[in-house]
Amino acid sequence: MSMHRSLKSASKVATRRNVLKRFERIEIMKTEGKWKQGDRGRGLPKTKPPV
Repeated sequence: MSMHRSLKSASKVATRRNVLKRFERIEIMKTEGKWKQGDRGRGLPKTKPPV
């Protein structure tokens, strides 16, 4: 059975995500110096994904 064409093209297209996961936002904040060890992971400010 072959794969539907809409599913094939979705894996090839690399779109830029607007929403980051919590661990990704923490990594960005660490590189910017806005995150200290022991800070809480809740209520993080929104960060833009790297270009």
